[in-house]
Amino acid sequence: MISTLQVTASPIRIAGTVASFALFLSITGHIAARNVLGDVPIRNAFVIGAVPALIAVIVTTFDINSFIGLISAIILDWAIIRTLYERSITMSAYITLIHFVISVILAAVLFGILALIGSLPG
Repeated sequence: MISTLQVTASPIRIAGTVASFALFLSITGHIAARNVLGDVPIRNAFVIGAVPALIAVIVTTFDINSFIGLISAIILDWAIIRTLYERSITMSAYITLIHFVISVILAAVLFGILALIGSLPG
């Protein structure tokens, strides 16, 4: 028997999810930019994190193919990084690649920690 999770989607819950995802992507974007460029202003990271988070909401809301959402998020992430940090096409692509890799690794680690905490006995 398959059971489904019944949760009502209120605007507060959606806004909280988008804000936490944008904060996560802002942190990973700042880490990526600091690793490649050195000392960079943190205010740029908040713009970098917000755009992919909004794309995720749009893709989910309008039931768009996830692959299209991922590609558009990466392309817009690259364009924002190129605009904010005023770097070449290849340097911006490198920062975007590092941002993607850091985001995937950190998300996998955090998910693993939460899965371990959730499986504690008691």
